[in-house]
Amino acid sequence: MSHGARVIRTGVSSAGPAAPPSAAASSAGSDAELLDGAYFRSCAGMLKVAQMISLLVGFISVNNSQWTDYSAYSYFQIVTMCDLVMILFFYIIHIFRIYRSLTCVSWPLAEFLHYLIGTILLLIASIVAASKSYNLTGLVAGATFGFLATVLCVLSIWSSYKVSCITQSTSKYHA
Repeated sequence: MSHGARVIRTGVSSAGPAAPPSAAASSAGSDAELLDGAYFRSCAGMLKVAQMISLLVGFISVNNSQWTDYSAYSYFQIVTMCDLVMILFFYIIHIFRIYRSLTCVSWPLAEFLHYLIGTILLLIASIVAASKSYNLTGLVAGATFGFLATVLCVLSIWSSYKVSCITQSTSKYHA
């Protein structure tokens, strides 16, 4: 007698009885959509767009100014571009629903860690850029947009932490 585990496939999910064919077809249609239109209009989606715009404006402002300290502003540019690319990466992950296909990655944790590390580096870069600006308008504008992006990233950290903590605490008591 074998005591190995076996998988038995049925048409009924563990959540309850099978859905009627029309309901199953409509849910399959929503899964087959290429873009998640609701994410464009969500608070998290708009926050990511605002972060990307402020980082891009800060980068362009610093790039088109006369630099007073090469190392400070090259660091600012590297941090803003790396942060911009990572935010764009997570934006694309959410827009195209890639997180549903790649379940081996904890996307909320990865995004939380990115925001945590990126925000700290962006804050440091903005402080250094502001201290080395010497009232040159382009450099002051770049540092200001760096601080704005830092505040927006802190809002993202706070909202993702709030959502994950509330979800975990309510699911623990309703189980």
